[in-house]
Amino acid sequence: MNDLDQTPLEVLLKYTLKLANESLSLWPIPKDSTARLINVSENITYLVESEESFKAILRVHRENYHTKRAIECELAWIQALGETNSVITPGHYLGKDGEAIQIGRIDELNSSRYMVLFHFVEGVQPDETGDLVKPFEELGELAAKTHTHSINWKKPENFQRLVWDFNAVFGKNPTWGNWRDGPEMTPDYLKVLETTELTIKKRLEDFGMSKDRFGLIHADMRLANLLIDENGTRLIDFDDCGMGWYLYDFAAAISFFEDDPRIPELKESWIRGYRKIRSLSKEEEIEIDTFVMLRRLALLAWIGSHIEAPEAQELAHGFAKVTNDLAMSYLHKYE
Repeated sequence: MNDLDQTPLEVLLKYTLKLANESLSLWPIPKDSTARLINVSENITYLVESEESFKAILRVHRENYHTKRAIECELAWIQALGETNSVITPGHYLGKDGEAIQIGRIDELNSSRYMVLFHFVEGVQPDETGDLVKPFEELGELAAKTHTHSINWKKPENFQRLVWDFNAVFGKNPTWGNWRDGPEMTPDYLKVLETTELTIKKRLEDFGMSKDRFGLIHADMRLANLLIDENGTRLIDFDDCGMGWYLYDFAAAISFFEDDPRIPELKESWIRGYRKIRSLSKEEEIEIDTFVMLRRLALLAWIGSHIEAPEAQELAHGFAKVTNDLAMSYLHKYE
């Protein structure tokens, strides 16, 4: 059990805001800095500001989601990517003790929390309601660059990150919970999605996990995690990075709008951008739809297990129905 399981979200956010503000003294930043909530997901994220025009992003990690070593490995990859100059990534501040990961404690929370203070990145997110063809081509290029780096990068010893394989979504202890517990599940949906799970499993077993197909990925490369300004495009929020199929990064890119009629065109655009940097076989291209369904079922599980979070509540209604519709189309094509 963790604090999110035991404590109503409204109360938890009150406590973590206190934790965030009381912990800012751990870093050598302006003394008048204050934290303001900007996002609740696996972690809780704050904008830190001072009257001296200082800005930073504070991530307060969810209890029992990542080990300290796993966070260290995330930061190591972010830094290594940035050093290649092929992918612009955010830096982070060291605490007064010289450590990147700080530990915050307050009496109201049952346990301490890991925290990282990231550099504030200027820029705007691509508009999801606008023309997405060009942004998705750039997403494809970014994905290919990170995958190429992943294959060639010598990982630190005792490398720990999440693994986004079949078991992470469908195993006995799935990372985001069981999709069967998603909101508005019906017996008819259950039957279709059970068949979909079996089809995905068979196709992924045939697809395999060779080094050129499976490795370290961002795993949440959505438009929301791109920030664009006159200096270029930055890729942010590596919190979900881990070992997975490279094509999962496309599936993550269309999270929550997989039924959008623009998706076929966006997929073509993403593939076009990807092939500018790295080869992608026809066999791999065909299997992209399998990763879309894998991701969609993971998201259904995520909504069910995070239903107290505002984003999950907004997405819950109708999500199972659309997932069922997508699955029926997928089975018609691939079963």
